Amino acid sequence: MTPRELLLGSFRAAVNAADPLQIVPPQLPPPPRGRTLVVGAGKAAAAMALAVEQHWPANAPLTGTVITRYGHGLPCTRIRVIEAGHPVPDAAGETAAGEILAAVKQLTQDDLLLALVSGGGSSLLALPVDSISMADLKAVTQALLKCGAAIQEINTVRKHLSLIQGGRLAAVCAAPIRALVISDVTGDDPTHIASGPCAPDPTTYGDALEILQRYACPAPASVTATLQRGARGELGETPKPGDPTFVRSENRVIATAQQSLQSAAAFFENNGVQAMVLGDNVTGEAREIAALHAALAREVKTRGLPWRAPVALISGGECSVTVRGKGRGGRCAEFLLALTHELKGAAGIHALAADTDGIDGSEDNAGAIMAPDTVTRATALGLDAAARLTDNDGYGYFSALGDLVVTGPTRTNVNDYRAILISI
Repeated sequence: MTPRELLLGSFRAAVNAADPLQIVPPQLPPPPRGRTLVVGAGKAAAAMALAVEQHWPANAPLTGTVITRYGHGLPCTRIRVIEAGHPVPDAAGETAAGEILAAVKQLTQDDLLLALVSGGGSSLLALPVDSISMADLKAVTQALLKCGAAIQEINTVRKHLSLIQGGRLAAVCAAPIRALVISDVTGDDPTHIASGPCAPDPTTYGDALEILQRYACPAPASVTATLQRGARGELGETPKPGDPTFVRSENRVIATAQQSLQSAAAFFENNGVQAMVLGDNVTGEAREIAALHAALAREVKTRGLPWRAPVALISGGECSVTVRGKGRGGRCAEFLLALTHELKGAAGIHALAADTDGIDGSEDNAGAIMAPDTVTRATALGLDAAARLTDNDGYGYFSALGDLVVTGPTRTNVNDYRAILISI
């Protein structure tokens, strides 16, 4: 295989390891004495619902609703699939979330709630408390996204403005719950994935207020007032760890970034390249992480330390991007452009960075791929990596070279995937 084929094949292996059609069926419980209600939200929700339909007994009652991002739907017959807004919530998600909450409240002890949870569910399963309008929820979500808050911090705020997240869906359910969870967050804690609708929430109203204050986040007055009332004890808290609500609620994390990285490593090993997994929780500013990866790659290439080539350096996690320019591109393109700038065409080093959900930021590509001749080809087209990096234009740079990785929606999400292949 060529280096390009090896990198693309490893990415496919990482995505396939989190394919809902493969990983959901072994986790399904037996049908209950009563009926089964399927609910869910996230980028993987439609594929998870389809997997349930394909493996659920035809004579066992099965209904439900799942919410996924626009363009991520699949045709299901027993479970309704609704498409809604992400990363900013919208009315379609609000309506569907309200219907989900109403349906869950009707379940009995003889029934089963099967919850399908994946990354992206926080905005898709948006049902604000009565004191908050959808417009205000959208406004605070946009403000938090722009101010650089981590996803766990954003979800802490959203949990305390929601009727359904932060374990509140479990709290209104009389039936046993099995939540199947595909993790897109470091640490794989169900409370942070889609804001944990069926998981206990250790955070408080006070925590949510502190986050807004720390980032000087401009929140609507209704949001601040609601959180302040909660901090004063005038509103009920989200259910906490140890709450009896969760005795009947089981959260199973069925796919993680680490599992996908190990599958990618196995792909490399099966093709004669040793693979070193650097970790599934690599976070920080994309260009700073790229500089560290570039330094490590050069050390391997020039000194054979700490590993000898050929070797693939694999990592996962979620970088951040401080937007300074007006270009296009998500965190994977930013990382790869910064890596390109740092390596400056170093011989024998190829790389790929892509998001396992098939969407880098809000673009139509999953990520991009880099080769030793990338800088030479770019220079011939009048493209300068440093200038494009200043403008946050990784998409434009790699698009002009024909080096975008385009998959379309993968209908799963275990965060970003990065691989640097160092040849002899």
